Amino acid sequence: MLVIVAPGQGSQTPGFLTPWLEEPTFANRIEWLSAVAGLDLAHYGTEADADTIRDTAIAQPLLVAAGLVAALELFPHPADAYHAVTAVAGHSVGEITAAAGARVITAEQAMVFVRERGRAMAAASNATPTGMTAVLGGDSDHVLQVLDKHGLTPANVNGAGQIVAAGTLEQLDALKADPPEGARLRPLSVAGAFHTHHMAPAVDTLRRYASAISTHDPRTRLLSNRDGHVVHSGREVLDRIVEQVSNPVRWDLCQATMADLGITGILEVPPAGTLTGLARRAIPGVETFALKTPDQLDEARRFVERHGAPSPMTASPTWRLVVAPMKGTFNAATLEAGAQLAPGDHVGTVTSLRDSREIRAAHGGTVLEWLVEDGDPVAPGQPLVRLHPEAVSP
Repeated sequence: MLVIVAPGQGSQTPGFLTPWLEEPTFANRIEWLSAVAGLDLAHYGTEADADTIRDTAIAQPLLVAAGLVAALELFPHPADAYHAVTAVAGHSVGEITAAAGARVITAEQAMVFVRERGRAMAAASNATPTGMTAVLGGDSDHVLQVLDKHGLTPANVNGAGQIVAAGTLEQLDALKADPPEGARLRPLSVAGAFHTHHMAPAVDTLRRYASAISTHDPRTRLLSNRDGHVVHSGREVLDRIVEQVSNPVRWDLCQATMADLGITGILEVPPAGTLTGLARRAIPGVETFALKTPDQLDEARRFVERHGAPSPMTASPTWRLVVAPMKGTFNAATLEAGAQLAPGDHVGTVTSLRDSREIRAAHGGTVLEWLVEDGDPVAPGQPLVRLHPEAVSP
């Protein structure tokens, strides 16, 4: 079973697009997405220095474009991906890459949205000097206590002994002077305290933009940074991406869901390496592939063939699926075939050792058939019930 993952801000390095732009189709697509974003992405991915691409307003569109276009190089016929990819996930801004890859939004919508996300987060960062520092190792409970003592937010909980602290520069200096026992500190190349309350102004801006974007339900399992749950409503995917700007990234829970799915392979799109490194430490036995240059594409396709397994979530014009957000036990509502559901009606509850989640029919419709029974164990993204969409009056 295969998961495609997209990295977040801080993974970019000067010149990482240089070998890719030697590929004509890649270069043409980057030129098109540059026009959409209003940025010369080819320049920023080849000639710009580290300080320039550290700028949030540049880094975020650059990362999303690189990931999307590399995925198209890997899957020249995009529909082929849905027969091989079990799930997708993105870290922070990588969630936009994942959402576009799962067909929640188009590539063009993704580029406009990430451009405005980068600008809004850059503006929020300029209000107060802030930053982020990776805390590597140490006891996680002790690390969290030390961060709380210094007023810092655990903005990224990445698993495998890595927590990213975010806050003002003064707070980060205090952490440097008083680090958690047994931990190493590594300042990150980002321009602000992302995924904290410092980003609240950006959330307000993005919420307005998101309300104008049309969405589609994902074509494969899409894991959310909020809690690692599978999200199968396109509108909820976008709403979560907006809210995540000022809330911590729980990549540890995304990896826990991958383990629950029984994945065997993780492929990371460019600029690759960060997420595959975390996975090797957090998910024992998983095979990883960091796609960094186009000369790896043939090998990457063999990796896909080795691990590929289709998601059970497919698109159809005549029915919709309600799926489990996580691994657990399903307790169904008392609904017979033919029952009419309004949008938001209760379908059941999935309960695990970590969490309990109420399941609702995002779109409403008529119950065609139950695909599981009350009390059944379910996997993340497993279809629970098939609905016929409500008729729309002319």
